[in-house]
Amino acid sequence: MEMEHEKMSVSKELSPDSAFCCAACHGDETWSPSHPLRGRAKSRSLSASPAPGSTKEFRRTRSLHGPSPVTTFGPKACVLQNPQTIMHIQDPGSQRLTWNKSPKSVLVIKKIRDASLLQPFKELCVYLMEENNMIVYVEKKVLEDPAIASDENFGPVKKKFCTFREDYDDISNQIDLIICLGGDGTLLYASSLFQGSVPPVMAFHLGSLGFLTPFNFENFQSQVTQVIEGNAAVVLRSRLKVRVVKELPGKKAALHNGLSENGLPGAGTGAEAGKQAMQFQVLNEVVIDRGPSSYLSNVDVYLDGHLITTVQGDGVIVSTPTGSTAYAAAAGASMVHPNVPAIMVTPICPHSLSFRPIVVPAGVELKIMLSPEARNTAWVSFDGRKRQEIRHGDSISITTSCYPLPSICVRDPVSDWFESLAQCLHWNVRKKQAHFTEEEDGDGGAHEDG
Repeated sequence: MEMEHEKMSVSKELSPDSAFCCAACHGDETWSPSHPLRGRAKSRSLSASPAPGSTKEFRRTRSLHGPSPVTTFGPKACVLQNPQTIMHIQDPGSQRLTWNKSPKSVLVIKKIRDASLLQPFKELCVYLMEENNMIVYVEKKVLEDPAIASDENFGPVKKKFCTFREDYDDISNQIDLIICLGGDGTLLYASSLFQGSVPPVMAFHLGSLGFLTPFNFENFQSQVTQVIEGNAAVVLRSRLKVRVVKELPGKKAALHNGLSENGLPGAGTGAEAGKQAMQFQVLNEVVIDRGPSSYLSNVDVYLDGHLITTVQGDGVIVSTPTGSTAYAAAAGASMVHPNVPAIMVTPICPHSLSFRPIVVPAGVELKIMLSPEARNTAWVSFDGRKRQEIRHGDSISITTSCYPLPSICVRDPVSDWFESLAQCLHWNVRKKQAHFTEEEDGDGGAHEDG
């Protein structure tokens, strides 16, 4: 508190009529010694302007800055304002869902080949169509399930569905809300369908793990109604923008109508002429491994153009905070809250005792390539999908995406996350230590566990 008081005391030398504009609020609010802060700022960027005033006048929030958003250091130094901010960091408790217009179209994603989800799926779709008069989109193969096709009572509802096929139909500009029925895989699949802005996602726990699916289906009507009315908290789960450039020796990239195999524009002229470029949005992690080879993987990792290390081992995981509790946690990484702006780099069984997982700032660019002396190729996958081989001359560029996934919370981002840690991963779950009786408390004996 003494250090904070010293930072704030600078304003005492200013005139009482001085006013200050908070750059983090984009000019929405003016602070002055005679005008105390009212309410909570709409957003706080990592490059916020100084917040002068006494400690009584400035109300600190639970934002992800430090003790305060003051960015002046001494009488003459400050942080250079950066207009290319990747994302604004808010107080996790203040992130609330709102609608500019009432949502009309909803994408329902159901886990395939799970008979236990048929009845919840039917109930949800009937409720959305008949009670809320919404347009429901489903993947075409969901309606090909024999149990749905043979249900005569569900026939009138099935005729009203709008269907799509993955990798063929673009529905990114037609969906207002996403509802997932199943496990964590349904949320990852929903993320893969939207390479740009993602609609809010409401995920019901009807799968095996459910770390990312906080809602229970028992009271789905009231929960869906609250979300449609804009009464819900959201956590913005950052994603990774991944660009894979493959070298095709001796010929131009084989493109169909100018598109690569995943439907994105291929490389043209210039440095990438004769190469194939693909882009992905990844919610959990990018995994580079040695594949079926018995040799160690040998890949170089660059950060903002500088070689930082060579990975020798089974591979490396580049993950988001959301993915820190998935494969990265199994490989020894720390678990990071989704609101923390970071990228995790975690080795898989490294051939070095000192190669520990690291956390780098969100927004840096990582580039991964095969080392020149690598004995074998590597393989890469994106959230466990689109697995492909990486050869000499190919590159994988990874940075923080500008399009996070807004996941709707049951309570709030902090409570939901710790609840998932305890319920799904049994984090710090153990039997409580028995307390001392009065006789034992005064005994002064040796300490015992248990």
